[in-house]
Amino acid sequence: MDEILGQVLRNAVWERLDLLTELANEADAPSLLSVARSELPRLTEGWRALLAAHEPDEKGNCPECSGRWRQQKSPCPVWRAAYEHLVAGGLAPRPARHLRSALVTPPVTRTRRAAVLRAH
Repeated sequence: MDEILGQVLRNAVWERLDLLTELANEADAPSLLSVARSELPRLTEGWRALLAAHEPDEKGNCPECSGRWRQQKSPCPVWRAAYEHLVAGGLAPRPARHLRSALVTPPVTRTRRAAVLRAH
């Protein structure tokens, strides 16, 4: 049952993201403004909740990404993806060249998404 519910939830999220992408690419200005006003606060709150769950503990480890036998030092992949998509993708200064490869995560594409869904 959990597997089915998980698939339903994942599909709903992917469909919502696809819809928002389509609106961003094709909506007229008044419609786009309306969508931005309603969706941007929801998206920023979602990012905040996700990042709060991945806030490092007192040892500098991500409590969500760390396992029993392997600790994930901060910044974890979630924080790196947030930086890449929310900061580096904008007009922010780029990190030093030696830090760039550690911050870059591959984009999620439909092909990659399908591979991830098949794996789970």
